[in-house]
Amino acid sequence: MTSRRYLNGRIFTGDPDAAKAWAEAFAVDGETIVFVGSDAESPAADTTIDLEGRLVLPGFTDAHTHLLMMGAALGQIPLTDARTLDEIQALLRDARAADPHAAVLRGRGWLFDSIPGGTPTAAMIDAAVADIPVYLDANDYHSVWVNGAALAELGITRDTPDPLGGHIARDAGGQPTGLLYETAATQYAWAHRDATTTDADRDEDVQRAIDAYLATGVTGVVDMAFDEYGLAAFQRAQERFGGELPIRVAAHWLVHNTGDDASNLVQVARAAELADAASTPWLRIVGIKLILDGVIDACTAAMRDPYANGANAAPIWPLEQLKPVVAAADAAGLQVAQHAIGDYASEIALDAIEHAIAQNGDRPRRHRIEHLEYAAPGTAERMARLGVTASMQPVHADPAIFANWAEMLGDERVDRAFPWPEYEDAGALLAFSTDAPTAPHDALANMYIASTRASALDRAVGATHPQYALPLERALGHATRDAAASVGDGDWRGRIAPGYAADVVMLDTDPFTTGAASLLDARVVETIVAGRSRYVAERSAEPAV
Repeated sequence: MTSRRYLNGRIFTGDPDAAKAWAEAFAVDGETIVFVGSDAESPAADTTIDLEGRLVLPGFTDAHTHLLMMGAALGQIPLTDARTLDEIQALLRDARAADPHAAVLRGRGWLFDSIPGGTPTAAMIDAAVADIPVYLDANDYHSVWVNGAALAELGITRDTPDPLGGHIARDAGGQPTGLLYETAATQYAWAHRDATTTDADRDEDVQRAIDAYLATGVTGVVDMAFDEYGLAAFQRAQERFGGELPIRVAAHWLVHNTGDDASNLVQVARAAELADAASTPWLRIVGIKLILDGVIDACTAAMRDPYANGANAAPIWPLEQLKPVVAAADAAGLQVAQHAIGDYASEIALDAIEHAIAQNGDRPRRHRIEHLEYAAPGTAERMARLGVTASMQPVHADPAIFANWAEMLGDERVDRAFPWPEYEDAGALLAFSTDAPTAPHDALANMYIASTRASALDRAVGATHPQYALPLERALGHATRDAAASVGDGDWRGRIAPGYAADVVMLDTDPFTTGAASLLDARVVETIVAGRSRYVAERSAEPAV
């Protein structure tokens, strides 16, 4: 691999020191950046590239995503923009007409406030498509809406019990109505999906996800629900690419609460085994993932105080079952990532981490809490003291989808939604991500919401809670430097600096000069991973201004 120097650019280095945040040139030797500075000081190289004033950023790391699900979602019926039941039904009819030989229809992204009363039923889908099973993942991927044929295919009847941590919606007579919440979605709809998906299908999903990420400037990802299917699919991809991948993958092994401590610990042991035996520089098992609660939109997130309708939800992992799993993973040197959207869930997540620290003593650790959509005052400070990363998703704060979230809480808690500056002020590591496919994977749209609190889904929707918006340079730091650091990579990638991996992205627009709104129209011109050009846009983009 030859050496290259890049001149005449606007290089945002991602260095937290403002004096080192900008440069006009950088140089790469093989897979590594060897120089950052001025054009005049740049070293000789085999090749010189004129950046023509373009903005160059460190490659994005999507610090929380679901790769196989994202790849699959890109091939399913998109429902997020359908804001009425009629629109959803029209999309289903169109999809059925377009593929009359299909044995199943799958869609994704529907919103609760697009459904009358927020209560989807099988009959609503049957009015559009009744002859084949239909499975529709909610926008938050914590519920699956199905039709009558799907209920029959899954064998769900009035006698089917609710699984631990889940719920099958039923009418007054006990008959299933077509909505599967939390582990009911996992154990019925998703288990059936996994059993009927072929390796060839998963290989296509992997490629779609990789291609989509590279085209949006993402050079590394952190998967948050790896299992045997995902591991095998990405190992096959690694073989196809000659022992490496076009994108860096760090993964957390999904551990389910079976209700039995011994069975839960077997899953942790499997993750520890894979972290030692199956990890490569491109594909690593770095920890475990625990889903402690659900989501606010469906009133399944575990809250200290009830929702506006008086309901509440118990955690999927009660503290006494959580403690031994977190302690075992901590002792094995695994990172523990805990999904905690409600304030009670984040409280017990930190209780479990404190228990592990007390049991295992002083050792290197960097655990994390995912989402933190509503956390009680003082949570950020407690996380900082314990060295716990706040892993948050600006796209989940898009005001176009905020109304139902706010309605479910219905009180002063709404005013503390997604308060990113709290975590900065407390000194906790804050890593940004998208949680694709629960939200769009586009890194630049994510940065637009982070820096404005306005909507990327609907440009007519203005900012909600603008006091929590971050300056663009800080938002970018959380999505590059800090996202890489969230899985222990902060000393070798996530910045444009000598000695760091040559993972960089070039844009056709400079939002620092043209304004945050330009993030929604900006295009990635080139994505470079480990010094290799992995994506190049069609040469129609104009030079940066």
